[in-house]
Amino acid sequence: MPAMFTRRLALPPRSFLLLGPRGTGKTTWLRAQLPRAQWYNLLLDRELLRLMRSPGALRQEIEALPRGAWVVIDEVQKLPSLLNEVHDALSAAPRRWRFALTGSSARRLRREDVNLLGGRVVMRRMLALTAAEMGGAPAATELLRFGGLPLVRTEPSVAGRIDLLEAYVETYLAQEIRAEALVRSLESFTRFLEVAALANAQITNIASLARDAGVARPTVQGYFEVLTDTLLGAWLPAWRPRAKVKEVAHPKFYLFDCGVARALARRLREPLDAAERGVLLETLVFHELRAQLAYSGAGGELAYFRTPSGTEIDFIWTRGGTAVGIEVKASERWRPEYSRALRDLHGAGVIRRAFGAYLGDRPLRDGPVHVLPLAAFLHDLAGGRVLVAGH
Repeated sequence: MPAMFTRRLALPPRSFLLLGPRGTGKTTWLRAQLPRAQWYNLLLDRELLRLMRSPGALRQEIEALPRGAWVVIDEVQKLPSLLNEVHDALSAAPRRWRFALTGSSARRLRREDVNLLGGRVVMRRMLALTAAEMGGAPAATELLRFGGLPLVRTEPSVAGRIDLLEAYVETYLAQEIRAEALVRSLESFTRFLEVAALANAQITNIASLARDAGVARPTVQGYFEVLTDTLLGAWLPAWRPRAKVKEVAHPKFYLFDCGVARALARRLREPLDAAERGVLLETLVFHELRAQLAYSGAGGELAYFRTPSGTEIDFIWTRGGTAVGIEVKASERWRPEYSRALRDLHGAGVIRRAFGAYLGDRPLRDGPVHVLPLAAFLHDLAGGRVLVAGH
């Protein structure tokens, strides 16, 4: 078992559904948080088959537990019908049991009407490790090359990290895609994954990706749904602050982890090149922003901004009437032109605060733009000093 990292996610006091990609540490975290819980691990065939034959056994067994006991059902999407038993138990005695449900795929849960639990469980997310959770100040190159999966971060050798990430990709294909029959052709989906990984963090053109992968456009759209449903990626929409401005509407797609993105692109054994470094840095910052929203309760929405003239800001966070702009550059030197779009939007009153993150080692101030070295930016982000609703 990998060493336990100190995760930022707080244990909810009531029943909850914890979603996150495989390998992000959901089970390890729950074992530490709830050492006395009644545990049902649906990744174990014997447990899955036992409850599949007799779903009512769950209710009979938890009836013997003391009041307020925790019940963990790990990877509940393997047997969504158990949610009926959970729903019935919570309806009959809302305070008698507390359930911790985990899942690495929202696809089957959505199809099986997980919303039957609506109002009775809260939703939480577990992402790959953030820089703050890793402790210290991990080198940017290491984060970009190998990402933040806990098992990968505890492996000391480069060769071992490569082996683990390659095995992760193969295991995912075998267990999540083939076993659940989420796609008709695993070969076509494998080709798509490589093409999608190469297009990571870029504006997504479905038609172009379909040509490159050699599959039909509707099939590619379905494949992206598989990636989002299995929590391996997320969309970043284009921001539209004013309807009269004709912004580019195509979203960007980001894989959830830099190491997994490089594994899917078959680049783990290659050194980082300049072009790759830029998109991976965006991927890393997107992950850290999502983690901040998931763990801090900051709320709000993330988007990117780009006009047909080419003005672009990597990330815009909005909540209510507040907007914060963030520009990310994989450069050791911050050039004035990097701040131009942020300065323009700040001057027009469209965004209230502006930040730059780069690979240099000195904090800077470029007009209204706070420019920070990557480690300092991530530290301030986790500390709640970036996504702030106010001046």
